[in-house]
Amino acid sequence: MRVLVTGAEGFIGKSLCSSLRRGDCHVIPAPRLAFPGGKPPIIERGPAPDAVIHLAARVHVMHDTAADPLAAFREVNVEATLVLASRAADAGVRRFVFISSVKVNGESTALGQPFTERDAAAPQDAYAQSKWEAEQGLHQIAASTGMEVVIIRPPLVYGPGVKANFASLMRAVQRGVPLPLGAVHNLRSLVGLDNLVDFVITCAHHPTAANHTFLVSDGVDISTPNLIRAMAQAAHRPARLVSLPVGVLSTVASLLGKRTAVDRLCGNLQLDTSKARDLLQWAPPVGLDEGLRRAFEGFSA
Repeated sequence: MRVLVTGAEGFIGKSLCSSLRRGDCHVIPAPRLAFPGGKPPIIERGPAPDAVIHLAARVHVMHDTAADPLAAFREVNVEATLVLASRAADAGVRRFVFISSVKVNGESTALGQPFTERDAAAPQDAYAQSKWEAEQGLHQIAASTGMEVVIIRPPLVYGPGVKANFASLMRAVQRGVPLPLGAVHNLRSLVGLDNLVDFVITCAHHPTAANHTFLVSDGVDISTPNLIRAMAQAAHRPARLVSLPVGVLSTVASLLGKRTAVDRLCGNLQLDTSKARDLLQWAPPVGLDEGLRRAFEGFSA
């Protein structure tokens, strides 16, 4: 199987390419640098890839400095994606796997009411809007060309090499910083890097995956305090949780300009992944505890 992977040098891409090669796939890597100014890679003449796995994107950032964030996101996440998909279809590529985001569904769920693939899209920022627009364009290309499209909407992905907020939380746990989150009662879905990679590969070749959208997670929802306890265990550190009322925590976070980050730590974001299980007979191969242990291997605070 020949597979072209965009974003091959990124957090997910490196692990994905390694797994594909272990499975005797011929990998054609297209690094993130193949997208300067939103320009997608050329699919060269010769044997067409059997599949394109499109990871490269302009990612969500907390403090975007672009003059027009939505235009900047659209240039890479919509326009470049659809040009790449059109080139893939013209070259005879059988399947196009697009890594979208659960942010297309929205930012949070009510407790016990997880997102499903049937829910109406509710993107709430420029990044999520661009991913949603790309999904719609891909469906149009699939309908007009016959190329199969699979869309995957993961939640927060953790694993070796993770960055941003999850890495900051790992660093705080490893350093033994007291965290004022002991009174939080929420549930959130996450997906480990190895589980996401396994699911992406499944979607690249499973015949039943064609032209479907999937939510994916570890299959276990966890509260923020229990996640910190599990992280502490993986790091061989004591969990240092302080029970500060959520209302007080939110007020302090607002004063410090950290309200959005704290809202994510305190809120619910659950995914119903039964479609992946029922349609593809897929189950996450790595449990949460093992996934966190792998994330902490070689991690330096």
